Amino acid sequence: MSGESFRSSAAVLLTRDEGREVFLVERSSQLSFFGGYWACPGGVLDAVDRESREPSARAEPTHADLARCAARELFEETGVSVPELAELFSRSSAPTRNDLQQQLLAGETDAWRDWVTREPSGWQTFESLRRVCTLTTPPFAPVRYRTEFWQLELPGGEQPVVEEGELVRGEFMRPAEVLERWTNGELFVVPPVLFLLRELCAGPLVPALDKARAFSEEIAAGRLSEIRHTPGVFTAPLATPTIPPATTTNCYLVGEQEVYVIDPATWEESERVRLFNLMDSWIASGKTFKGVLVSHHHHDHIGSVVETAARYQLEVLAHPLTLERLPELPFGSRALADGDRLELGPAPDGRADWGLSVYHTPGHDRGHLVFVEDRYGAALVGDLVSTLSTIIIDPPEGHLATYLASLRRMAALDLGVLYPSHGPAARDGSLYIEKFIAHRGMREEQLVTGLQSGLSDVDQLLEQVYRGTPPEIMPMAKRSLLAGLEKLEEEGRAECVRGGWSLPS
Repeated sequence: MSGESFRSSAAVLLTRDEGREVFLVERSSQLSFFGGYWACPGGVLDAVDRESREPSARAEPTHADLARCAARELFEETGVSVPELAELFSRSSAPTRNDLQQQLLAGETDAWRDWVTREPSGWQTFESLRRVCTLTTPPFAPVRYRTEFWQLELPGGEQPVVEEGELVRGEFMRPAEVLERWTNGELFVVPPVLFLLRELCAGPLVPALDKARAFSEEIAAGRLSEIRHTPGVFTAPLATPTIPPATTTNCYLVGEQEVYVIDPATWEESERVRLFNLMDSWIASGKTFKGVLVSHHHHDHIGSVVETAARYQLEVLAHPLTLERLPELPFGSRALADGDRLELGPAPDGRADWGLSVYHTPGHDRGHLVFVEDRYGAALVGDLVSTLSTIIIDPPEGHLATYLASLRRMAALDLGVLYPSHGPAARDGSLYIEKFIAHRGMREEQLVTGLQSGLSDVDQLLEQVYRGTPPEIMPMAKRSLLAGLEKLEEEGRAECVRGGWSLPS
């Protein structure tokens, strides 16, 4: 796609017993990208992996470059050598395998380049690695990765060992066992690996990999990716006219057999078709859609509400203040109130009495709702928070004190994965909201400091409090700054006299 930027990476599906077991590694919870998740060994393409050093080669790495990346990351993270590398080790004595691995763990890659170029023919190609598929991080993420997955059957004499650091541990597991533990809420698995494990459960290794490759090509052609962090929640990021840095709004499909659609947001026909194709396939598989839920009335959340309701003959459920601002709905509506609960049928692990609890969370919007499913604690938070940026509080619809009260209320719950409307999911929802509250507190301190220094004009305060904010965001930041000043005024900590702001007299 023109204009889009990706970081190239590679990962290895390390199998044993012809795919009956897969070696996965648990990533440290301190990592910003999929911290606390189980994944395949892998990482980002390094300059040392590229055969060509020409600038033109930087944009599109070759398959051979990515195979070298996969072999290097596998060796660094697990100590497992692909057969070609093991053959080189067998014919040389220095440095030892352990020396090379420790150098890689320390970020020293020069020795690796020496190994992969020491054959008379030049660069190693590592043809023992079988290319599986290429998957790209969806457009909701601040950093997007284009990852090439490779498969390797564990070579004889090799045994993976993980040194604790960025990784916590690693182990061979049966794909069905991983999926069962994920379904029981015992572990987190990165979505692309979940996708591969499901294919491995369905049949023998080679046909499963072929099916995964074909499915990845459909995704590249426009099919919605398989994005699941917790059972029963499917993320569909759809292009919308939203506020930068976001370019999409997440539509969510929640449920297993009985499903609700939350915020079918897009206004674009091609994006609407992608959503409807997914929903049609779910209906063909026996699932039933129960209704359309709307978190709030803002433009970037309602683009396909009427069309979705009409196509699937569904009622629309939202707060009364949202419903009164929606166009006429073809199959009616139902008002939701704080404390309501929507039944979802049996949970993915078979437990009965699974549902969505409704929370009224005003502050960003007076009719804003959050939905929390009560088996895994997944919180579908709309615009309560974003994982891309702060949320705009725009008076008079937006009210900062009310918004902070909504944040504190939700943070006090024992939330699991947080699913925002803009940005990727966050693993610990309550902790993430606490960080949001702390950020708002920091902004308020900066605002008070500006008033203490004698600044009184809103534009002067904006320049100090939001220094470094991109220019295109400043008009929205100004509205949030005004919300902060109004909160201080309500608390008797600031006053506005003849258009200028100051500390109380």
